Amino acid sequence: MWQLLQQTAAAVQAVRAGRSLTSQIEAVPKDLRPGVQSLAFQVMRQLGRAIALREQLASKAPPPAADALLCTALALCWQDAAAPYPVHTLVNQAVEAARQQRTTHAQSGFINACLRRFMREREALVAQTDANPQAVWNHPMWWIERLQAEYPAQWQSLLTMAQLPPPMSLRVDPRHHSVAQYQAQLLALGLPAKAVGATGLQLDKAVPVHQLPGFAEGHVSVQDAAAQVAAPLLLQGREADQPWRILDACAAPGGKTAHLLACYPQARVLALDVDASRCQRIDQNLQRLGVQAEVRTADAAQPASWWDGESFDAILLDAPCTASGIVRRHPDVRWLRRPTDSAQLGQIQAQLLKALWPLLAPGGRLLYCTCSVFRSEGDEIVQAFLQRNTHAQLLPSPGHLIPGHAPTGLPVMDNALGEHDGFYYALLEKDRA
Repeated sequence: MWQLLQQTAAAVQAVRAGRSLTSQIEAVPKDLRPGVQSLAFQVMRQLGRAIALREQLASKAPPPAADALLCTALALCWQDAAAPYPVHTLVNQAVEAARQQRTTHAQSGFINACLRRFMREREALVAQTDANPQAVWNHPMWWIERLQAEYPAQWQSLLTMAQLPPPMSLRVDPRHHSVAQYQAQLLALGLPAKAVGATGLQLDKAVPVHQLPGFAEGHVSVQDAAAQVAAPLLLQGREADQPWRILDACAAPGGKTAHLLACYPQARVLALDVDASRCQRIDQNLQRLGVQAEVRTADAAQPASWWDGESFDAILLDAPCTASGIVRRHPDVRWLRRPTDSAQLGQIQAQLLKALWPLLAPGGRLLYCTCSVFRSEGDEIVQAFLQRNTHAQLLPSPGHLIPGHAPTGLPVMDNALGEHDGFYYALLEKDRA
């Protein structure tokens, strides 16, 4: 276990230094990776409490590697019911982890003393941190304050939902099965699921994808219910079997690209992403599903470098954002983001809208979306765009989809999304004149 704790603490240290947890876990030896991922996710969801406890135990932070290991242990053992192993075992193994590596060996006695004191005084120390909002909600203070300002009636439920593991949602390919047929297949394998959205299923319990029948053959894809809104909403009310020319402007990893092709089988889809390695993931996903699109590595904000001059009937702009709506799936996001990130990303989002709007044919539609709950990456961007573009009309749209709340304005009204990520959707149409 001490090796797992070493690797987990290294991942925590990397996140606190501004590096993605995903990339850190990918670098962990394969035999340790599943355990490290499980522990690291738990630590990320309890890091606010752990930092507050460490501040009670030692007002001056130890060196980064030792601090990360100490906070990792505190995050995992501050609650008996949630601890992945017995608390005394976690403490012993955390001290052993400190002793076994050069970067923390000198602080092993300090870590031992802090954790032994924590075990003796745990109830009192935890009670002292209950007055710290960052400890209670396990998000940075600026994040908590922003949600309080933007969602005065919902901020607590948003933060509570962010602490829960996300559901595993699937999108069924209707070329192979109806939702009911695939649901029956899952149930026969002991995997109950409920229908969500138009072609989705939400599993009662997440499983590895290789356990999903027909996954390798493209019968089903893993896609959150909120993300499944995009493709059917884009050309809602228009004939699906027309040769629409569609741009998926920020397409990786390709889930929405594939969904566009499922909804509009005659469409000519151009999928862009600025990262060549991420374009390879788009290709891999499309190949598994047996569909084709033109995939190109390019910056959507620089059309002069890739656009051939032919207008698009529809554009899907899933813009870069803080990912504040998918913090359940990526619990490191809350610790990676800074208060200024939303405004900086908002500028990029506005630039993308400005660059892509001229590429849209008269009467065409552009669906702007982000996986963020912050209004500076949703409503505020779209309202500012509409003020500058009088030939753009905002069609009925879901707006901000908030986890834990029943959404409105969906393309399919008779089937709720169940538990879903935070998203924003605005459907814009260009005047024909």
